[in-house]
Amino acid sequence: MNDQPDLPARSTERAISAPPTGATDTATPGDAAVRAELSRLRDSIDNIDAAVVHMLAERFKCTQRVGRLKADHKLPPADPAREARQIARLRELAESAKLDPGFAEKLLNFIIAEVIRHHEQIADDVVANGGGTP
Repeated sequence: MNDQPDLPARSTERAISAPPTGATDTATPGDAAVRAELSRLRDSIDNIDAAVVHMLAERFKCTQRVGRLKADHKLPPADPAREARQIARLRELAESAKLDPGFAEKLLNFIIAEVIRHHEQIADDVVANGGGTP
């Protein structure tokens, strides 16, 4: 099994690649207001990114505990019925937030795949340790 869920290469490359040589988004010296607004917006984006990372970290702390509970009680790592409900719920939330529901579903599928991978590892650790705390 692949350790990492597949993401579309195009979006990953775009997110981490440097701008083309010679490309800049700086305004001309006379556009101080544009530069200031761009800086303000980027500061907000940076703050949101930090919040997203912290929220994901908190989510994964909870899912680690779920994985341990499942492993201790010999429950399967995946719960397809719950996953389907969560995807439907997130698609509705995305629509009401004016976010592309397809994007929201792809993001949740990526997160779910990572959670299942963690749950499988936790279950393997529990078995390897004879059911004790790994």
